[in-house]
Amino acid sequence: MINFKTIKSELFPEYLLETKGGFDRFSLLKDAEISTENFSFYTSVSSVYSSKIEGVEIDLDSYIKHKNLGIEFKPDYTKKIDDLYKAYTCAKENNLSQENLLIAHQILTENILKPYLQGVYRKTKMYVLTDQGQIEYVATSPFEVENEMEQFFIELNVLLTENLEIEEVFFYASLLHLAFVKIHPMNDGNGRLARLLEKWFISQKLGAKAWFLQSEKMYYQNHQNYYQNIRKLGLDYENLNFNNSLNFLLMLPKSLNTK
Repeated sequence: MINFKTIKSELFPEYLLETKGGFDRFSLLKDAEISTENFSFYTSVSSVYSSKIEGVEIDLDSYIKHKNLGIEFKPDYTKKIDDLYKAYTCAKENNLSQENLLIAHQILTENILKPYLQGVYRKTKMYVLTDQGQIEYVATSPFEVENEMEQFFIELNVLLTENLEIEEVFFYASLLHLAFVKIHPMNDGNGRLARLLEKWFISQKLGAKAWFLQSEKMYYQNHQNYYQNIRKLGLDYENLNFNNSLNFLLMLPKSLNTK
């Protein structure tokens, strides 16, 4: 299992050097003027771009018109993004826990997975394939998924109780994102849920301004580097080297510069 403390001792000093002074902009984050009590512009941005990373064809402008102005499109065009929007809303209203993360997964996969696969850990093998159909990553054994996730949340709960500086919050948020993707515990929706988890953790530690981060948009705009940096850790879960994760960890702070 990933040991966050060990990873921090190895990578955090260089992370601090690379990100020095880069977190001041967090305090300046604010909601968009277009947001209302019933509509969140930045939740729409998160939902659209996190979906686009997974290959969903959706235009932000069209989705804003759908969500804010009630303009109707064909259901297939908006329903998966609507589900992810609901999952982000659920996260905003609840504490980060294993139970609530599984509820968020159930919500965001309503139009992706069969009901019996929503909100539960997978029981089958899991591979990540290239566009050419080649296996590029072998995830955690299905026999180990529940144990890995139990340990994952033990470490996460420790982090939630510790007093962390903003640099540490961003560092660990990225590690949680990366570790979750590498465990790949769900039958589908792992990437969407990992990006939600990352922001959820930041909000628990630093407050509601976290929901105004445009991290999903930044990842989409740099999606080739995003996937390349994830691949740097290795080809299978049992032999991952988290000492190679610095390039991935340095991506999240860049979202503070996203306009």
